Amino acid sequence: MVKTVVGEETQLQLAELRLSQSGIFAQVGLVIGKLSSILDKGFVFDLIPTPPNDAGEPPCSLVDSFKDVDKKKGSKAKSSADSSSLVIDEGWVTEHARQVSRMLVGGIRVIGIYVWIGESTFKNSTITLCQTVKGVAEAAPLSASDWDERLLVHICYSPRRWTCRNCSLASNITPSHLRPCDFKMGKVLGTLQSFRCMYNFDMRLPIYQENMSSIRTLNDILQNEISIHAKELKGAKGLVDGNLVIEDEPCTSDGQHKVELLLPFMKDACLEASSQKEIVGVLVFAGSVCSYAYLNSKQPISEALADIKEDIIMSLRSRLDIICDEADRQTGVTADGVTEENNEMPTLETVHQLILEPLRKQATLQLPRRIFIPWLAGTFICDYLQPSETFEVLKDHFVELLSMEPPADASTILEPETGTPSLSIQSFWAVAAPLYPASVPESLANSPPERRPCITHFHAIFHWQRI
Repeated sequence: MVKTVVGEETQLQLAELRLSQSGIFAQVGLVIGKLSSILDKGFVFDLIPTPPNDAGEPPCSLVDSFKDVDKKKGSKAKSSADSSSLVIDEGWVTEHARQVSRMLVGGIRVIGIYVWIGESTFKNSTITLCQTVKGVAEAAPLSASDWDERLLVHICYSPRRWTCRNCSLASNITPSHLRPCDFKMGKVLGTLQSFRCMYNFDMRLPIYQENMSSIRTLNDILQNEISIHAKELKGAKGLVDGNLVIEDEPCTSDGQHKVELLLPFMKDACLEASSQKEIVGVLVFAGSVCSYAYLNSKQPISEALADIKEDIIMSLRSRLDIICDEADRQTGVTADGVTEENNEMPTLETVHQLILEPLRKQATLQLPRRIFIPWLAGTFICDYLQPSETFEVLKDHFVELLSMEPPADASTILEPETGTPSLSIQSFWAVAAPLYPASVPESLANSPPERRPCITHFHAIFHWQRI
């Protein structure tokens, strides 16, 4: 459980100045930072206000909680400052958290919410605040084995002071789930150490003839495979600057550290390798993922490795979420399975349709590429661009989601991923004999299923390849 929270004084003082000069009496936003189970500490890097919703309305407002006053008993009406409570558009705040979490790198997460309200209003709104914290936690999970707590930072304007509470994510929320933390400000960002990893992957998934009529959606298949890969990646050994990482070993050197992940060859081979199912196609999910992670100087290097691994998986999931969101907006798929808007760029729906066909066609879908933008004190945050998008679209993302302007100098934006993750669907023979196409007769490749040889032990030949 987090007992002590340290906030970056430079950023928090700027946030307090902004709030005090705004003239508003209520604001809600996200707390960006890091939680360490080993140190039992939380580190707050910055506060990001939740923007107005699509209708231009603020995400929170004050209402009078004591409109009915018992005049017969001579009770006096309370002042609006004492009787007000906070109303929060929880759905909008959680959506903001979901989108911001995509833009954060290893070890930096949405770790709670903050509110700018008076002391009495805070006391009248504890249940609402706890429910919002829980919604943010569900929209922006920290890891696969998620923490059961988040932070609630209260900036009180009357009297002016900062307090922080640990909010338990219990199913039945009560005010007792808020526990005070020791909160202080100091130099946090300047002590962070940087870790960088370029991770290459190549997942080859079989498409079985008997499953083609009842195949799940392509997104479900890929999300399941990423979950399987995450379990294997969790057990991978790590090299930092060429040295094998030992558990609880501290990092004593400065500068950016190079991380390499080592996965056992052919570990946990798929049990379906021994089945007698006929393979009619191959779904290839491959590419490279660049990951950054940041570590407090008192944390062991093993935490940086764990952050890198989680960041790789979260990055793959974020890209799939983005193209699924884009697929929902795409219209006008032609009879050839290619969108009318771009005859060379298939969508996720296009690739899914080709799986249901006799697999005589091939298609490749490029996933969004990950770029890195300078943030605070030498750290980076990220964003994702579709193949047809340029840096110009970043401006709206950063202004709306992070309340910051993107860098004016485009040369400071990093694009380290040389092999952007892609998804392709191929016939079995295109993968089995790529260098010897003449060795596969066209009559055999296009023959009915009952006349083709039954190909088994697929994973023994085409298991995942990792570099």
